[in-house]
Amino acid sequence: MPYIAYPECGKIINTHGCRGGVKIEPWCDSPAVFAALPRVYVKKGDDMQPLRLRRAAVLGARFVCAEIEGVDTMEAADALRGTVLYAARKDLKIPAGVLLVAEMIGLPVFDTAGGRLGVLTDVIHPANTDIYVIQTEKGEAMVPAVPDFVREVDAEKGIVLSPIEGMFA
Repeated sequence: MPYIAYPECGKIINTHGCRGGVKIEPWCDSPAVFAALPRVYVKKGDDMQPLRLRRAAVLGARFVCAEIEGVDTMEAADALRGTVLYAARKDLKIPAGVLLVAEMIGLPVFDTAGGRLGVLTDVIHPANTDIYVIQTEKGEAMVPAVPDFVREVDAEKGIVLSPIEGMFA
């Protein structure tokens, strides 16, 4: 699977103030990662249209408030409500070889002996540790994404786990 050049990074959920500010629900590792982006993109057909962020700041613990160049009224900001935003992968400064969750979905999952366990269908974030949701022949299995269990994640090879007895029973 190729890397996603413009991953989804958030969604405009409301206006903020009366001069065109927007409130954003960021989908990055943290709101601070989103707030540091120089620009975001919106999808127009098959193209990505850049939006320059004049200002962006973390709002509370979960949101970002931002001013977008060319959006100067509350009405213009309200028209953007519900808009999904994208970031250029290079702006996110993702290290080489690191996969985004969206790039991991659908990867085959193997044990360390090479036996196929299933396919990754989701990654959930209930607390500090992500949980890999794997569809197996017997149903769904959930595995904490910690080094004790996850040995390798590779776009070409898939995911290699070291499961404990009964994890996939």
